[in-house]
Order: sequence, then structure tokens, then C-alpha cells
Amino acid sequence: MVFDFKRQILNFVVQICFKIEYNNMYAILEIAGKQYKVENDKYLYVDKLEGEEGQALTFDKVLLVENEGNVQVGAPVVSGASVSAKILAQVKGDKVIVFKKKRRKGYKRRNGHRQQYTKVLIENITA
Repeated sequence: MVFDFKRQILNFVVQICFKIEYNNMYAILEIAGKQYKVENDKYLYVDKLEGEEGQALTFDKVLLVENEGNVQVGAPVVSGASVSAKILAQVKGDKVIVFKKKRRKGYKRRNGHRQQYTKVLIENITA
């Protein structure tokens, strides 16, 4: 009887852990030579794009679209698919310190760099 109860619990846990829900539509697209996985109403940081805050963008280089388990793979892009987005902000990334040193020569150089990014909100994926 105890083993039967343990088996029921194990079956319940397996059903919860391996349950696959297809309620989110996602796409893989190419922006400035890099590939990103995007979903509706999510934001991402991409390399700096030209534009003002609040400006609408449309990305046409959609490589893959998944909607409720139906996957469309492009060759190289999915025809008729596009992703509409909006620029939220132009931001800078964390500072990276570049330190160069040559031993016994008195040579030291310290330099810093902050990469510029664009924060983009994904509004709609159409396939």
C-alpha cells in the first residue's frame, strides 16, 4: 500500500515536470548579425540601433517561428513572417576594464569600455 502511494506521487510529479504547454509563441530572428530568441511582451538588449525612444521597429529576418507546437523553419528566412517591436531606451552595459602590463619594463595601461545597447520591447510576432 505504501509503494502504491509512492507510485502515485511519482506519476503526479512526472506529469507536472514534463508537461509541455504551447501557449507562448516565439521566434528566432537576426538583428545586426546576431540571433535572438524572442517572445511576445518580453524585452531584450541588442547592439545599438538607430532610433529614438518610443519608435516602432519591424524585423523581417525571421529564421524560425513556433506557434502552439507548429514550427516553421526558413530557408534562410520564413516568408511573410515579421516581428514588430518598440525601442524602450538607449542604455550602456557594464564597464569592462582592459589592463595591459609588461613585467620589469614599467609598462602599465588601464582602459575601460562600456558597450552601448538598445532595449527593445517585442510587441507582436506574425507568421
